[in-house]
Amino acid sequence: MPETLPAASRLTVAPTPRESPRDVDRENAVLRELVTVYRHLSGLAMQDADLAGVVQLISERASATVAVVSQLMDVMTAASPGLPPEKAAALVRDHVVHPRLGQVLRASRLSQRALRLPNVGGVPAIIVAPILVGDEVPSYLITLDPAEESFGEDMSLLVTEHAATICGVILGRERVVAAAARRVRDDLVEGLLLGRGRDAGDAARWAAHLGYDATRQHNVAAIAFELPPSRAADAEALRQRIRESIEHFMTTRAPEAIVSAREAEVVVVAAGTPDPRKLGQACLARLAELFPGAKVVIGIGGTCREPEEIARSYDQAHRTTQTLWRLGRTGAVAAFEDLGIHRLLLQVPDLNELRSFAAEVLGKLSEHEHEHKSEYLSTLACYFRENNSPQRASRLLHVHPNTVAYRIKRIEEITGLRLDNYRDRLIAQVALEILDALPEGQ
Repeated sequence: MPETLPAASRLTVAPTPRESPRDVDRENAVLRELVTVYRHLSGLAMQDADLAGVVQLISERASATVAVVSQLMDVMTAASPGLPPEKAAALVRDHVVHPRLGQVLRASRLSQRALRLPNVGGVPAIIVAPILVGDEVPSYLITLDPAEESFGEDMSLLVTEHAATICGVILGRERVVAAAARRVRDDLVEGLLLGRGRDAGDAARWAAHLGYDATRQHNVAAIAFELPPSRAADAEALRQRIRESIEHFMTTRAPEAIVSAREAEVVVVAAGTPDPRKLGQACLARLAELFPGAKVVIGIGGTCREPEEIARSYDQAHRTTQTLWRLGRTGAVAAFEDLGIHRLLLQVPDLNELRSFAAEVLGKLSEHEHEHKSEYLSTLACYFRENNSPQRASRLLHVHPNTVAYRIKRIEEITGLRLDNYRDRLIAQVALEILDALPEGQ
């Protein structure tokens, strides 16, 4: 970065009639020290230094406690002469609770200049400088009780302000690098999810770069969400918050998972343990607390081990979320294998066609059950599940086998079906599946 002061060898102050040579010498020494600090700070910006390096430099040169704090007053890094970083951070936290500090922070952010909160009531003086990254102020550089024998008030403000500028350069560079790394990572994940690799070798290399362990079984989970119409005004900001919350939850609960946020879903490639269904349920519960108006469904694909199998598992997870949306089962977690015949039935574009089919097959039976409070539909479903065995069905229904046989006969009379006929039995089973997937009123 360009220096804002001339070289120290040319920076001298001539005495005036009212100043003693000692005062002039001290002022020149302060100016030379200021130039030296500026040079060191500019050097840090060119050397890929981090925030801790800037804070450490200012702390040493000014014999002061220095820290970078976030907008929420979290101490990101701190240094203090003779103290380890954790104790320096604790010291800063003790002083950022000053009742007037919030006003100084706001004024500093708005003016984009360093400001000083003077020493009042035993509280050390605090210098606050906003750290600018573009037009945003993500954090502040704070200096506590600078040693006035080294700089003085005006010089301390200049040093803190210039150091904040260097911190802004470092943060901006880190953001660019992080954004570039994130784009590369998302491109790799996207390639695996969509099966874009030219061969198995490509998928294996991409997966290895992402930390995928091919010796373990994995599942791909798709977490899809919709926003309530009332939040249309701030939809994009809310979507981003939901995506970030899901990412944070998943990386906390399953640190080895590969997580990628897409437009209206977050995709998670996680090992089979912990149980993906339980992980999904916990995620739903957390999102319900944070975003009560959002509708969320979670689909889980089949197991995959080889990297090239990830695309298949994702396709299944995505199809599961689409099925849950069509069924209106928001707030649900389902695995692809749980869908059974539903994943085929729901490929029909018009759900009313399915309802019409079920009504033609079992409509009279539904009407009879509604009017007479019979249990024919549940008996028929249990009868089919038990492979047409009245004995096994009776045990589950807690009735006599003759009762099951009688109900099956009455079902045949009402519907006109012959349940000992393969085709009629298949039609009845499909109709039952439709009624189960699309109950009345949906």
